Amino acid sequence: MPHDSDTTTVTGRARWQAFAVCVGVAALTILDLSKVNVGLPSIERSLGADSTALQIIVAGYALAFGLALVPSGRLGDLYSRRVMFIVGLSGFTVASALCAIAPNIQILLIARILQGVAAGVQMPQVLGLVQQLFQGEERGRAFGLFGATIGVATAFGPTLGGLLIAIGGPTDGWRLLFWMNVPLGVIALLFALRLIPKAQPHPPGPRNLDLIGILLLGASVFTFMLPFVLTTGGPDDNPLRWFWLAGTVVAVALFIVWERRYEAAGKSPAIHFALFKLSSYRNGLLLAAAYFAAIPSVFLLTTLFLQEGLGFEPVFAGMVSIPFALTSAVSSLIGGRLVTRYGRSLVVLGLVIAFVGFVLLLLAAVLPPAEDAIWFMAGAMAIAGAGGGLVISPNQTLTLAEIPVTEGGVAGSMAQVGQRVGTAVGVAAATAIFFSTLYREGPGSTDDVMLYHDGFRNGFLVTLGILLVALVIGLLDLRRRKVQANSDGSVDADGTDGPAGAGGAAGSNGPQDSAGSAGAAGAAGSGA
Repeated sequence: MPHDSDTTTVTGRARWQAFAVCVGVAALTILDLSKVNVGLPSIERSLGADSTALQIIVAGYALAFGLALVPSGRLGDLYSRRVMFIVGLSGFTVASALCAIAPNIQILLIARILQGVAAGVQMPQVLGLVQQLFQGEERGRAFGLFGATIGVATAFGPTLGGLLIAIGGPTDGWRLLFWMNVPLGVIALLFALRLIPKAQPHPPGPRNLDLIGILLLGASVFTFMLPFVLTTGGPDDNPLRWFWLAGTVVAVALFIVWERRYEAAGKSPAIHFALFKLSSYRNGLLLAAAYFAAIPSVFLLTTLFLQEGLGFEPVFAGMVSIPFALTSAVSSLIGGRLVTRYGRSLVVLGLVIAFVGFVLLLLAAVLPPAEDAIWFMAGAMAIAGAGGGLVISPNQTLTLAEIPVTEGGVAGSMAQVGQRVGTAVGVAAATAIFFSTLYREGPGSTDDVMLYHDGFRNGFLVTLGILLVALVIGLLDLRRRKVQANSDGSVDADGTDGPAGAGGAAGSNGPQDSAGSAGAAGAAGSGA
């Protein structure tokens, strides 16, 4: 198995140019997770969408995104990340155009799901290419830039969406949210064809595609996410939707049995379970899933509260997240440079700061007079963003620290699956509590502001609880690293990774060998 230093012939400026294309396209797809939120009232008026349709527009995108990640990551690792990246980008651009011209809500939902699939095809290639192109501290810096860009895209999305709706009008302004992707997608495609490297390392052993394993994994993700996607908090929610979770148990059991037999036969499975024995990878996935269950919910609840509860225009409701974008961008860059020195303790610090910021956000929403709340909320967002930037990119670096370059695509795609599953669960839980409060208290309420205060508070407490779960995972992982430091000296006493963690990912062959032995244990590893 090749070491990191053998993974690419692309050097110097060309690497950063390819990286710029990748991270720009990733930001474009992530924007569609946040900017569309402010367009929901406009879509509702324009196409007569009900609450279920609006939920599918948000969470259905995440569901389709999640389903496409692993098979496309696997294909990219086995054959060509460049080809898969171009396929995903092309599909995203075409699907965006279909969304923009959708004559009714049914066509919009279909196009939106196709858009999510295309986003899921290209995202694993981004993570795999970062693993391939960079080693040493450069990889930490690259993930820092990646995290900063994604943070800005996520937080600026509502503001950008509000501006486009203001330009296009309250009824059809939502179409500009999708039209924007078309020229940007075409430009990015031209740069991708020129700059994305064709050469890449491939995993040893058979280059087979485990179709049955991929289908079973897809069924597991689908049956788990679907009941959450269909949860709106309204009185029409069908309780029978939770029976889909029984299908999840069956699909997961079949997937595990199939993968073990497939690997025992000397073939390369869809997911190499040996990767999950790496605590850095396993804990990083769990932390990211919990964090991404909380953060998109925060933005969606804030947008709904400011627009529907306090009556702010979409553009102003979106602008409250700008401070989060700015501070998270700065702290992501700082975190990318410091992660090799401070490791998991940096992520834990970020989670604490983010939690404090979001507590202040909740207080800022419900305590001041309605006309002043938006200013206090913007200040709280700045604090939360400073913490959030220390979470995403450092955790990404730590999660993939011991993963071989040949498995970077599908290992990164599993991390993205966790994030998308987390997003679906978190958004469903928070918005269901929000809307159920409105439905429950609405008929007897004489004060709309207080009604939305209650809904926002109840929904927001869910997001704070989820964020606490992420913090607990981070603390447990930090404790594990300190115990390991005391036992074998492979990790510094303060809980940083040293040569076996982020620093190892940074360029030593130790992690490569460790992950290589784990990944190759069953005949070649398979590897937002």
